[in-house]
Amino acid sequence: MDVTNLAEIAGNLNTIGYGIAALGPGIGLGILIGKTIEGIARQPETANQLRSTMFIGLAFVEILALLGFVLALIS
Repeated sequence: MDVTNLAEIAGNLNTIGYGIAALGPGIGLGILIGKTIEGIARQPETANQLRSTMFIGLAFVEILALLGFVLALIS
């Protein structure tokens, strides 16, 4: 194997790694939003508090997705 083939393999592994890393935040967003909607349905008077907490959690989950994307491009 020469260096060109190794670089191609590493690039392909980075792409596959990011694809797998994107699953975590996707699942996390689904759970986060679903539980927030469930909480609002159960206690509508706490809607504003739950919504603001959801947006903070959403930011953390999106940071993880972007971090995975950047690391896939750096490697």
